Amino acid sequence: MRYNIGDFPGELLAAIGKAEDRVARLDEVVRRSPVREGFIERSHFFEAVASMWVAGELVHVEDLVLRDENRDVRTPTHELTVAHSILMARRRIAAADAGWATSKPGMASLIRRPTLAAGVEMSGEGGEPSPSETISSSDEPDDDFAAELAEIDAVLDRSARVIDAAGKAEERKPEALVVGDLLIRDPEWDEDNRLLEWQNVVKQTNGLPATLGAVLLWDAWENLEPLQRQHWLGAQLVNSYVRSRGKVTSHLFCFNLGLKAVPRERRRSKSQSSRLLAGLDAMAVGAELAMKEVVRLAQAREQLERKLRDKRSSSSLPAVVELLMARPIVSSSTIKRQLNVSHRAALNLVAELGVREVTGRGRYRAWGIL
Repeated sequence: MRYNIGDFPGELLAAIGKAEDRVARLDEVVRRSPVREGFIERSHFFEAVASMWVAGELVHVEDLVLRDENRDVRTPTHELTVAHSILMARRRIAAADAGWATSKPGMASLIRRPTLAAGVEMSGEGGEPSPSETISSSDEPDDDFAAELAEIDAVLDRSARVIDAAGKAEERKPEALVVGDLLIRDPEWDEDNRLLEWQNVVKQTNGLPATLGAVLLWDAWENLEPLQRQHWLGAQLVNSYVRSRGKVTSHLFCFNLGLKAVPRERRRSKSQSSRLLAGLDAMAVGAELAMKEVVRLAQAREQLERKLRDKRSSSSLPAVVELLMARPIVSSSTIKRQLNVSHRAALNLVAELGVREVTGRGRYRAWGIL
């Protein structure tokens, strides 16, 4: 498998300029915003959900927040477990050095392998993990018993359809056989060489504009398909690349957020130039949506802070406001745990702020600024 960058048509120039301008403006807006930290934490959730949406799966933000807090209403589905893995990966990438994720040790760590391509080890000198690769217990992917059951249930649920479809499946490509919605893994996929080829593309993009380099890496990942599992990792590596190039240093970019706004026909076009145009448009749209979200959060915070006037200095309302800024939604159990108050007090605090309830449920309710 090889990926050729090729020549770029003149129609890409306008799209490159637009994407470069909007991404740079986004970086400055986030850097100066008083709600920067809240926006960064929220962006991880929205990017994880958008990544699943682009892959054709629907995951609700409130379910992902509750999964992250181990407060699931029901047994988590396979899709929700994958979305939580994306969330954890983004947090690791955001906490590490700018170029760590696209390096061989970083990629080996993210795909949970001891080695990657030509024996490059995850650990630093002396066999100890390097500081940027050390995973805290809070950042480990949640592999608890409920997640294990969810994956088993997903496989069992599909097994009947796979058995029926196996006899009717048409001849497929030798790399992988697709039966229904189940991809049968090929032991000869040669992930190491595919990853090496993708990293060669990374080296070739160094002299190009950061946005063009990012969409080339995204297009190369989609065509090379280095990983049979964790295909979602490609977009997060693209986000890391944008940061390593110094284009967005205030936070980790949300590429999938913009891809949602681009029709699938453009993203999957047979023409490379059409795919690159779609990727550049996605970067521009994603940056614009993110800027609007920053402005909206700032306005929402101002409105909530008006309700804090004339309150006692010992009031817990300011802490609730900060919690609402940091997460897409919060539940009463979250407020109870974070503020060390009773369940009744948590409900009273939310009612006093007048925040909208987003689930529509009578139990396991949650509130947020969406």
